[in-house]
Amino acid sequence: MLLCTTGNAQYVKFATSGIITYEKRANMYAIIKSNINKDNETYMQKSFENYQKTQPQFKTSISTLTFTQNQSLYKPGENNETVNNIFLFPAFEQNNLVYTDIASKISWSQKKVFEETFLVKDSLRNIKWKITDETRNIAGYECQRANAIIMDSIYVVAFYTDEIIATGGPESFTGLPGMILGIALPHEHVTWFATQVVDKPVALKELNPPIKGTPVNRNTLKNSLQNSFKNYNKFIQDALRFYLL
Repeated sequence: MLLCTTGNAQYVKFATSGIITYEKRANMYAIIKSNINKDNETYMQKSFENYQKTQPQFKTSISTLTFTQNQSLYKPGENNETVNNIFLFPAFEQNNLVYTDIASKISWSQKKVFEETFLVKDSLRNIKWKITDETRNIAGYECQRANAIIMDSIYVVAFYTDEIIATGGPESFTGLPGMILGIALPHEHVTWFATQVVDKPVALKELNPPIKGTPVNRNTLKNSLQNSFKNYNKFIQDALRFYLL
């Protein structure tokens, strides 16, 4: 009996392919409020108060990550609600299409920026993760916490599981020794957490990279956004960072 119990306790099934469903939550009130300052409060405060009367505090949306050991395709859900985004803040949106090739360390990202679509092809972002001892159960998987800073100032908290062999995650977050099932940007008031993991075979035809959009790399897109919006207020300029995630 002891040998049987020990043997069962040591058995862990490691997923190598499947589909993960993520829920993205954006605290819209906190996002808007944190961007009200003495230079814009005359109009922003009133707009914010009107927004609170008609819109929910949290905007939620669904996305899926279809993955194998070496490839993944992240895409928005088909039935996501539309939001009255009068502040033009990209944290509210869920429309990136991201293909990641772990073996070649390259990603293709189709990003809709206002009325224009870009196809960003670049190497995977080199994120310097610091793994901690904190753990959390997400969608039935034991996950370990890791922290990082990206784009010089965005603090990221990730939870990954080594019970899924692939090393991807939502949006373009990668680089941990397992699948990322949770991402939080605390100061940006946005999270992505897995709600379901389906362990199943995935055909290569389900992992086609996006092909639509003006071809750019990450740095070219950054420069283009900075030049296009250099005369806009700080609120809009800070918001543009979400297009570079």
